[in-house]
Amino acid sequence: MEVITSFSSCKFHAKLPRFSTSFFSDHLASTTRSSFYPARFNYRRLPFKMAAPLQVSASSTIGASDEKLETSSSGFTGAHDLLIIGPGVLGRLVAQKWREEHPGCEVHGQTFTADHHEELIQLGIQPSLKGGDVGRRFPYVIFCAPPSRSPDYPGDVRLAGSSWDGEGTFLFTSSSAPYDCNDNGPCDEDSPVMPIGRSPRTDLLLKSEKIVIEFGGCVLRLAGLYKADRGAHSYWLEKGTVDVRPDHILNLIHYEDAASLSVAILKKKLRGRIFLGCDNHPFSRQEIMDLMMKSGKFSKKFQGFTGTKDPLGKRLNNSKTRAEIGWEPKYPSFGQFLETI
Repeated sequence: MEVITSFSSCKFHAKLPRFSTSFFSDHLASTTRSSFYPARFNYRRLPFKMAAPLQVSASSTIGASDEKLETSSSGFTGAHDLLIIGPGVLGRLVAQKWREEHPGCEVHGQTFTADHHEELIQLGIQPSLKGGDVGRRFPYVIFCAPPSRSPDYPGDVRLAGSSWDGEGTFLFTSSSAPYDCNDNGPCDEDSPVMPIGRSPRTDLLLKSEKIVIEFGGCVLRLAGLYKADRGAHSYWLEKGTVDVRPDHILNLIHYEDAASLSVAILKKKLRGRIFLGCDNHPFSRQEIMDLMMKSGKFSKKFQGFTGTKDPLGKRLNNSKTRAEIGWEPKYPSFGQFLETI
C-alpha cells in the first residue's frame, strides 16, 4: 500500500519571487500520524545515496528556458514538487497518491530525526531534517506531524509555512476535536469550535489553524484515522476492557481516504479555507466493536466498555467539503471497510 515508484525529476519553472519569511516565523485526531516527534531526539543527519541526477528540459510554460537542468542536487524546485512535514502513515500515503497524480515530480519529507530516512528513501521520498532545507521553497506543502511531542507546535507550523512559496497549496492536517459538541449531536464544517482556554489539546490545534489561515494556507480537520491494524478499534481490542462509555459517538476516516482528500484539496490551490474529513457514517463505540466481532476476522475477543460518566461525542457530516472538492471516500463506512479485509 505504501510502495512508491523511484523518484525522478519534474518540469521546472522559472525562479519565483520569495514571500517574506517574517510572516511565517511562530496533526492527531488520532493518531500517530508520523515519526516527526519521536521520543529520542537525534539531530545527526544520516548519509544516504541519491540517484544520479536526471537531465530534463526546463518547462517553457512559465518562462523557463529549454536548456538541460540537473535535478535533486541542483536545488531547483519543480512546479508540482511536494514537501511533507511529518511523513508517517498518512504522509507516506499522500506521497504515493501525489506521485500518481504527478508522475516525475519530487516528493520531500521533513522529519525531526534521521531515524526513518532510509525507509523514506526506499519509498522515493527525499528526506531532510527539520531546518535542513533553509531557504528552499515548495509550491505544495502538507503538514502531517502530530502535536504530541512538540514543545512549540504552533511555532513548528509557522516555521513550516516558510517552506511554502505561495504558489500551490499549504495544507495543515488538524483534528475534528475542536468542534464544540459533546452530546452526540450533529456537526459540520460551520459548527462552532471550543473557546481558547478550555482544553490545552484543542488550544494547540486552534492556534496552529489560525496561523495557517493567516498566511493563506488551508486546514483539513480529520476524524479518527484508521486502517486494519491502527485506530481506536485496534486499541480497544488490544485492551479487552476499556473504561469509557459505550454510547459515545465516534467519527472515522480511513487513512487512504484522508490521503486522497488531502491530495484533492492540495490540487485546488485554495486560500484560507477549513475543510472536514470524515466518512459520514458515525458509530457508537459499542457499534464499532460489535461490527468487528461479527465480522469474524479478528481472533481476539473484546470484553466491553465499562465507563458511564465521560462525555458523549458528535455526528460529523462533511457534505459541504465533498461538494466543493469533488471527493468521495473509497471506504464509505467502517462496516464496509471490514468487508474488504
